[in-house]
Amino acid sequence: MTTPPVRLTKYSKRAGCAAKHPPGFLLPLLGMLPQITDPNVLVGSATADDAAVYRLSDDLALVLTTDFFTPIVDDPRDFGRVAAANALSDVYAMGGRPLTAVSIVGFPDSLPAAVLGEVLAGAAEVAAGAGCAITGGHTIKSEEPIFGLAVVGTVHPKRVLTNAGARPGDVLLLTKPLGIGLITTAAKNDLDARGAIGEAVRVMVALNRGAAEALARFDVHALTDVTGFGLLGHLRNVTAASGVTAEVWADAVPVIEAARDYAAASIVPGGTRANLWFLHDWVDWDADVTPEQQLLLCDAQTSGGLLAAVPAAQVRDAVAALTAAGTLVAAVVGRITDPGTGRIRVVPGTGPVTA
Repeated sequence: MTTPPVRLTKYSKRAGCAAKHPPGFLLPLLGMLPQITDPNVLVGSATADDAAVYRLSDDLALVLTTDFFTPIVDDPRDFGRVAAANALSDVYAMGGRPLTAVSIVGFPDSLPAAVLGEVLAGAAEVAAGAGCAITGGHTIKSEEPIFGLAVVGTVHPKRVLTNAGARPGDVLLLTKPLGIGLITTAAKNDLDARGAIGEAVRVMVALNRGAAEALARFDVHALTDVTGFGLLGHLRNVTAASGVTAEVWADAVPVIEAARDYAAASIVPGGTRANLWFLHDWVDWDADVTPEQQLLLCDAQTSGGLLAAVPAAQVRDAVAALTAAGTLVAAVVGRITDPGTGRIRVVPGTGPVTA
């Protein structure tokens, strides 16, 4: 059956992870939750980590996560592929391996069922690449299309990677370029003059599997993935949970080039602006960091890369391993500087650490 041509983004007010509530909304709510006392909960909500981890035995723990959103691209199959890669990433960000998943679907009566079939097929394609079986799911009627996965993975309890272990002297590595929120917003509003949406899709559907497997060979102290809160928002979670401060080198951060143009033209998703507003309380911007760079570093990503804190002595080998694994980039973007309360300093240049 041929899927009728549709533009899925025209059915959603907000696209992808840019539709998330900003951290300033969510973090106070997490603080209101009752304290978890079950000793088998190795990772809960206290540190705003990427997934929960529950210990079953001395050598086996489950990684539990869910992620879903409205369409960020027009093509239904691509929407399913992006959503699946994004949800699976949370398991990789905990050092785990995806095992199985179920679909979360909201679908309007105004769209043909064949469109949903393409979304599900795209998700199954990407999940197969992760060795993860999609075993069922749940659907509801909704005004906007919604799709995502609830994923279960496994990890050894002593090999769990969280956002809470970064140490002074660590170097920060990033495995995908930024700019997804800016480019997809331009495409949704017919302003993608550079035709960059194809490159954005290529970045979003790329699994973080290879990066996670490469990083598992090193003494990674903290790991997260970069999604709706942007690079600096997710780094803030790392620094706050780890009790450290960090420095980011604005010119060292890889960016899809078209996103620079769209930032300069103020084609910016609301989620990116919300991130920038929230981070004013956490980030010290050098005077030479441009407004466009600030937007890019706060840009709400969907299915972004992994951000790892690695001992400086292992950086060269880690970059080589990531490159050999075929990661889209293996960029040294900053460092953990001192003990502290989570602040981040952003400076121009590419920094003193090279791989």
